[in-house]
Amino acid sequence: MYEQVSHSLLNDILIGLKPEIKKHNLQHFYIRLGANFYAIYSLFHTLYGERPDYKQQLGKLVETLTRQYLNRAPHLREQDLAREKDHTWFLSQKWVGFAMYCQEFAGDLQGVQRHLHFLQDLGINLLHIMPIMDCPQGKSDGGYAVRDFRQLDPRYGTLADLDALISNLKKRDMLLALDVVVNHTSDEHEWAIKARQGDPKYQDYYYMFDNRELPDLYEESMLEVFPETAPGNFTWNAEANKWVMTVFNQFQWDLNYRNPAVLIEMIDIILYWANHGVDILRLDAVAFLWKKIGSSCQNEREAHLILQLMKDCCQVTAPGVLFIAEAIVAPPEVIKYFGEDAINAKECEIAYNATLMALLWEGVATKKASLLNKGIRNIPNKLERATWLNYLRCHDDIGLGFDDNDIRQAGYEPWAHRQFLIDYYTGNRDDSIARGVAFGRNDKTGDARISGSLASLAGLETALNRQDETAIDTSIRTILLLHSIILSFGGIPLLYYADPLGTLNDTSYLEDELKYNDSRWVHRPRMNWEKAELRQQPGTVEYRIFNGLKKLIALRKELPALADLNNRELFELENPHLLVYSRFDPLNSQARVLVVNNFDHNAQAMPLEQLRRAGFFTHGTVQETISADSYACAEDSLLIPPLTACWFKT
Repeated sequence: MYEQVSHSLLNDILIGLKPEIKKHNLQHFYIRLGANFYAIYSLFHTLYGERPDYKQQLGKLVETLTRQYLNRAPHLREQDLAREKDHTWFLSQKWVGFAMYCQEFAGDLQGVQRHLHFLQDLGINLLHIMPIMDCPQGKSDGGYAVRDFRQLDPRYGTLADLDALISNLKKRDMLLALDVVVNHTSDEHEWAIKARQGDPKYQDYYYMFDNRELPDLYEESMLEVFPETAPGNFTWNAEANKWVMTVFNQFQWDLNYRNPAVLIEMIDIILYWANHGVDILRLDAVAFLWKKIGSSCQNEREAHLILQLMKDCCQVTAPGVLFIAEAIVAPPEVIKYFGEDAINAKECEIAYNATLMALLWEGVATKKASLLNKGIRNIPNKLERATWLNYLRCHDDIGLGFDDNDIRQAGYEPWAHRQFLIDYYTGNRDDSIARGVAFGRNDKTGDARISGSLASLAGLETALNRQDETAIDTSIRTILLLHSIILSFGGIPLLYYADPLGTLNDTSYLEDELKYNDSRWVHRPRMNWEKAELRQQPGTVEYRIFNGLKKLIALRKELPALADLNNRELFELENPHLLVYSRFDPLNSQARVLVVNNFDHNAQAMPLEQLRRAGFFTHGTVQETISADSYACAEDSLLIPPLTACWFKT
């Protein structure tokens, strides 16, 4: 868009660029800058236009974008051009993700390289390595308290090791996702050290106060993220003689995005990692980016403006790079992190589908899809050029953030139903073989979140301890059923590193003084590579799970109807145990897949009348894709086996 004021200012900025910058061929950069500059100018003006240094700071931003474009390698520029032409490339059904801790999975980055064949054997082509930037030992929050945004934790390796891994991944047509923690730094970061020493420039990088007057006003409406281990949102720093905002932990200082210098620094860091060849950047804690007295300091409008600026700037310099929004909030809020009032994502192209994850675990506990059907219908439609990350487990806990109205419509009382789920998954019910651990328990309200490995939550730990073959089979069927849903629902399925082998809870964290008070470490085990070899031995638990997943992944990649193109239709049938939806190929209306999921431990009859009206089961028999079995469908219903997913093609 051409707009005189912004483009006049852009001309002034470009004229003022350093001569060593001007001598380069910047054709593609200038085209993208011109196309995006009105949006960048408008957003920057909205956030910072009243500051006397506004134009100077905007000039610094443009210079940062230019410098990082010049640093971008030729092969990455070519990749940008290719992805601009195929701008929905990441919506394809061929992508399957895998999240891991570097140290727990393979020791270090060189170890990850040595085990890439394991990922390819499974069918993985998108690797998310959780935080590997330099953090202080013992005060790292699992890698999310960063001391140096441009260096790796030496335990994981060097930048050369990372570059070698990225080069190897590209040869295998695999993507890499890394984390950038945009909300806060470690209190040992260079900026924090200078702030503690009294440097006013860097004190303005954080929220720092001489007394409790303003912190107390913030606290009136702010929530506590970790009330057990880090109560309150401010910490007194004796060296600086000031109160510092520390929403997550006392050693994590929240960044002050009211200062444009902070935004420019973080955009520079984002582009630094993009220029190392990272394909996808997971932006951590984005809901917390803007703090405002009188609000919860989450999901503020200005946080979205900051993300839009980050995305616009990345589209100028590295347009082939995607953003993941780490915003585990209610569906009406999380959808905003794609960007409102748009067709294409203007903030982050990818967001976590935490609602689906929690609903799936509710379905396992109740053996019903009643709440699933209600909750899925209330997930807002995403933008066309955006997608969900569908997952079952991750490094974090499971929150039960269902909508109370959905719970009531499903026939439950909200508080009592959440208590049932907490008890079910923490081993406090005789009718449950799930083995999880409570996390973040609030003794006043009885609320808690849930930690635990997928296999232990699905009952495999108890089944193996009891040597109960029937229970083992039930647990494996549950594991495969859940994975089949995230592989077929629409979005990028993200497997967690411990799950393809049925890894159980790891209680060794209780013996570590740095971890014992954080139950999430129970599902962050070290990979047992000797056990991994059992995936090749028929009859073992590892073989059954790994090869079951491998088959599902391969089938997903063969079905264009499973690409994420807003092409899902949900059917709510009379049987409450079934979750049923169709997927279709927009380019070929005849290519459809009906996905049927039975959450019950008994076979369930699926009524066919409604489905026949939709064009399914119009012939005498139909073949199911996963099992390759033929089903007779001449009657009024079809019998779906227990804890089974069926993919029926038309």
